[in-house]
Amino acid sequence: MFNIHIAQAKNKYEFEELIKVFLKSSEFQLICAEETDGTDENDGTNRTKIIVPAFTNDSKVGEKKEKELKNQIKRFLYKELQQLTGETPDWGILTGVRPVKLAGELLQREGSEDKARKILVDDYYLTHEKAQLLMDIVAYQRKRVIVSPSDAVGLYLGIPFCPTRCVYCSFPANKGTEAGISAYLVALHSEISFVSEMMRQKGWHPESVYIGGGTPTTLSELQLDELLKHVTEAFDLSRLKEFTVEAGRPDTITVGKLEVIKKYNVQRISINPQSMNRTTLERIGRVHQPEDIEEAFRLARAAGIPMINTDVIAGLPEEETEDFVHTMEQILALAPENITVHTLALKRASRLKEIDSEYSYKQGKRVRAMLNRAKEMLDHAGFKPYYLYRQKQMTGNFENVGYARGDTAGIYNIRIMEEAQTILALGAGGISKVYYPEENRLERIANVSNYEIYIERLDEMLQRKEEQLLK
Repeated sequence: MFNIHIAQAKNKYEFEELIKVFLKSSEFQLICAEETDGTDENDGTNRTKIIVPAFTNDSKVGEKKEKELKNQIKRFLYKELQQLTGETPDWGILTGVRPVKLAGELLQREGSEDKARKILVDDYYLTHEKAQLLMDIVAYQRKRVIVSPSDAVGLYLGIPFCPTRCVYCSFPANKGTEAGISAYLVALHSEISFVSEMMRQKGWHPESVYIGGGTPTTLSELQLDELLKHVTEAFDLSRLKEFTVEAGRPDTITVGKLEVIKKYNVQRISINPQSMNRTTLERIGRVHQPEDIEEAFRLARAAGIPMINTDVIAGLPEEETEDFVHTMEQILALAPENITVHTLALKRASRLKEIDSEYSYKQGKRVRAMLNRAKEMLDHAGFKPYYLYRQKQMTGNFENVGYARGDTAGIYNIRIMEEAQTILALGAGGISKVYYPEENRLERIANVSNYEIYIERLDEMLQRKEEQLLK
């Protein structure tokens, strides 16, 4: 058991996240100077004390001083815990979701990839491989994606329904009844009308439209047609660069739904197997088979869908590296334009977390091997990494990376991670992020995540948007 003392900790959260990379929650207690409840007294257990010294940095002021103080504490903790556990995490002291954003800021400040990469390795303790991955993604984005126009926004519409819930899932997705889905769509259509009017008043237009979930193709052909029709009529899409509909579950994809998607000029869909191994699919709660993925690709190509993304997950229960490599081989043979390689992340609400609370700590070496093989295979096939994000409780503390062939990168995916564009999120669980470029900050406007409560409290959701968008 470790007792970790940080006298200068104003917010324990970031430090706890770093400590959890090395230790299970049950193995440590983080104690701040103001905590004097006696929890650090000798209770007969064998405790190791880590006392973080006080740091000063008079060369910086305000926010910069506070940020550097946090980093100094993190560096101390990293070195102490590395020595005590023998672990050397690939991402060093970084615990945030958006390391690409940091890499871009460093490149902007230093004016040199070499200098920015050196800071990532020397000051943030990233491995050379992860530092290079970040620089590769920044280079791709700067070459292929222009700065967002000030009047352009990203538009997200959430469909929180799935045929089944996967064992690792914690998203607000529900099977839903026919009546419940219909009632939800009535509410969502109301929010679409409301937001489109707000955007007209602000002089905004969508750069991208992303319909996600859940699984949007859980909707019937008629429901999907009505939704896409309303979107195309409600918003000015004359300057739209990207229109995406997630069609993740192959068991929800039909010829009719693909025809509807094509009818409204949707350029991108997702078909997400997660694994191409039959026993794994059964184990994680998927009801489709590998051949269903192949058929879904065939139908999408026949329908003339220009771009397909497919998701795979490294670290699924009982999979070995060769199982994951088999999945990658099968997916590459289907020739999607984008492949997103996810690392399994277990949130508290997932069933797998309930089954094995220590799962994420056990799979690190295996997942590292899987991710390394995926990168080798994708490099060989001509794919380039174009966006990256990290999550809490990721197996082995790794990352999710989107790869693209040629000029097919998802603009919405890049924008949501760079946080330099307003994203308006509609539907249950949607979190809008209004960007203020003069201050380089975001203001969040959240919808409730439960779809039934969203229906009941729709007026409140609309009022929140009106107050914050028009103020």
